[in-house]
Amino acid sequence: MAADLSQIVKAYDVRGVVPDQWDDSLAELFGAAFVELTGASAIAVGHDMRPSSPGLSGAFARGAAARGADVTQIGLCSTDQLYYASGALDLPGAMFTASHNPARYNGIKLCRSGAAPVGQDTGLAEIRALVEGWLATGVPEPAAHSGTLTRRDTLADYAAHLRSLVDLTGIRPLKVVVDAGNGMGGHTVPSVLAGLPLDVVPMYFELDGTFPNHEANPLDPANLVDLQKRVREEGADLGLAFDGDADRCFVVDERGEPVSPSAVTALVATRELARNGGKGTVIHNLITSRSVPEIVREHGGTPVRTRVGHSFIKAEMATSGAIFGGEHSAHYYFRDFWNADTGMLAALHVLAALGEQPGPLSELAAAYDRYAGSGEINSTVADQSGRLAAIRAAYAGRAGVTLDDLDGLTVAADDWWFNVRPSNTEPLLRLNAEARDESTMTRVRDEALAIIRG
Repeated sequence: MAADLSQIVKAYDVRGVVPDQWDDSLAELFGAAFVELTGASAIAVGHDMRPSSPGLSGAFARGAAARGADVTQIGLCSTDQLYYASGALDLPGAMFTASHNPARYNGIKLCRSGAAPVGQDTGLAEIRALVEGWLATGVPEPAAHSGTLTRRDTLADYAAHLRSLVDLTGIRPLKVVVDAGNGMGGHTVPSVLAGLPLDVVPMYFELDGTFPNHEANPLDPANLVDLQKRVREEGADLGLAFDGDADRCFVVDERGEPVSPSAVTALVATRELARNGGKGTVIHNLITSRSVPEIVREHGGTPVRTRVGHSFIKAEMATSGAIFGGEHSAHYYFRDFWNADTGMLAALHVLAALGEQPGPLSELAAAYDRYAGSGEINSTVADQSGRLAAIRAAYAGRAGVTLDDLDGLTVAADDWWFNVRPSNTEPLLRLNAEARDESTMTRVRDEALAIIRG
């Protein structure tokens, strides 16, 4: 097909509309290019429940085998299950998913052996260049010896590995509502939670890549409404919501109120520090709450601040030897999971923390949530750089205010901060603000929005 790869090769993955922007024939070329890049003699390939996923992942596998690589096809899986396979089998991996995007989208998340990420700066640009070259000059000749295609189910081993990292055997009985959003959580949750003292109330566990009930994107509050209602109706202790490929997990308390991913990050960080003798580095991106670095320090750890995005977190995890990392988007990274992100492991930590003490989740989480936050607010802006310059001009030189450019622009004072970042893919500026109290946060948020929106 005639394809504009600039539209589908993103900063961290391949993603686009099927078949308008890419199809099986292009997936086959990506498979060949992935083997060419990695020089791998064997790879692992998995896919989510989208209607286009089996065809695309099968084509990718054929392309990889044609270049001489043996392909282990793990079939239906969550993204973190693919990372498990990459780590446990020591193979480069490819996961076919578009995460929380609508049904007509699909994509590929790529990693090297040990679940090391492949992004623009770590091989994705080279893969794009190879595919573009082949589209222009013709498909490469097959290798002298084609690789094999082998099917392997890794679900039970994945579940056992996660359960080995968190001890839930002694927790009190808990009632938990789980909203899988018709995504891969419906595939993984039953295996991971089997046999625990949990009364699991399943919601939308049927695998359906058309997402008939709601988008599988719990970051949007509209997609948590069903879960919140059900938690209250059931008198449950908590609720868990997974996104489409089940690598992110969102938590709601017994009242149906969302628990901030920053609070989850701080909670899990304290548990991982305790497992490591009260020492270790914890990564957090720059839009997580100030609660996170404060609590990490209080528990003996060393917080390290990074840019937003899994490739930055994973790179810093590897460089620093960090034991854990968290993002405000509810991605959670663990050294003991090959530095990869797994919402399921974070969920197990929350269940363990709640079940090890008698109080409700709202009280437990409050100890990790010290500030008032705005959440992420998107504004459509034609001139992103111009608006950022206007913010810089408005705050530069103010007494007690600092500015930094680690990711977008962060403006900070003693009792408040906000960050404004441009989207990589859309004409948007993303604002996150936080302050010591709600009234200060509202003032800071509204002042920043007035400049952003001109």
